[in-house]
Amino acid sequence: MPGDRLTLQDRQQIAAGLREELTYAAIGRRIGRPTSTVTREVMRNGGPRRYHAEAADRASTRHARQRKTTPPTPSTGRAHLGGRDPRLVDEVAAQSMELMIQAGLPQMMARVLAALFTTDSGSLTSAELVQRLHVSPASISKAVGYLENQALIKRERDPHSRAECYVVDDDVAFQSILASARNQTQIAEICKIAAQKLGTTTPAGARLENTSQFLLHVIDDLVRSAQHWHMIYPTHLRQTSETDD
Repeated sequence: MPGDRLTLQDRQQIAAGLREELTYAAIGRRIGRPTSTVTREVMRNGGPRRYHAEAADRASTRHARQRKTTPPTPSTGRAHLGGRDPRLVDEVAAQSMELMIQAGLPQMMARVLAALFTTDSGSLTSAELVQRLHVSPASISKAVGYLENQALIKRERDPHSRAECYVVDDDVAFQSILASARNQTQIAEICKIAAQKLGTTTPAGARLENTSQFLLHVIDDLVRSAQHWHMIYPTHLRQTSETDD
């Protein structure tokens, strides 16, 4: 029944639905549970590609025993949620993470980025990410390194605790586009050099030359468009204005 704990049979139905590539909503209807319940269950237990019913059921039993024997402690990450229900934030983060994975971001990197995106501060320390995501510090460190290279997050020093924290900047989309443009420009230049070496009159050389020109023109248009809209929607200015009001 909805509201009760998931049973092993429920979890086996979830696993079967994932193998059939059903949506979380469809799986929820199949077992008579809300979509949010299915979403949290899958994301707590490895995501859609690593979900195993038996392992999830054992983990649930273990956590239930721990809750009975361990007194509740305040969550250091709750202050970042703006007073919202942590379950709601977890659901939004899980859905965001799934979309990021579908777009090609590795799962651990997507989990870290989604966690940062769904905090009001946009900033969490390694310890806070470990507590929120229930993973090792090493996993966080590896994910942070990857996201830094993609210009999706940056490191800062917390002025209050002096701890290093990881920040998703308000301009993350703009900075990510610029970083991607720089990478694509390098590819265009490599294609151009290769075309000159092979000869632009040869089929391979012509293909490389056309690819280089195509990329350079598209990149130029993309960067101009990004700069244009960045001027129209200056996140920092908007937030400052709202704070002043």
